[in-house]
Amino acid sequence: MEKTLTRIHPVSDPEATYFLQVSWEKDLGTGFGLLLSDCQCAWTGTVSEADISREAADIEMDREKYVEELRKALIAREESAGKYNFVIS
Repeated sequence: MEKTLTRIHPVSDPEATYFLQVSWEKDLGTGFGLLLSDCQCAWTGTVSEADISREAADIEMDREKYVEELRKALIAREESAGKYNFVIS
């Protein structure tokens, strides 16, 4: 299993610091787990392969392109710095 841990400052509260951990087996396209923490509370979730396919279809995006965008937004912070914003709600 691979994991990344990223510090994020959501645009919804730029003074706050959150930590986002993403974990996956083969690649993001087969599903992944999420853990979000503000160092006081933590929230977890999973995204299945079916969820990814459904979301890509809902926004009418090629599935492989959608998975690549997920990778850039969630785990490739260096190459996509400043391109993606997070909103915590």
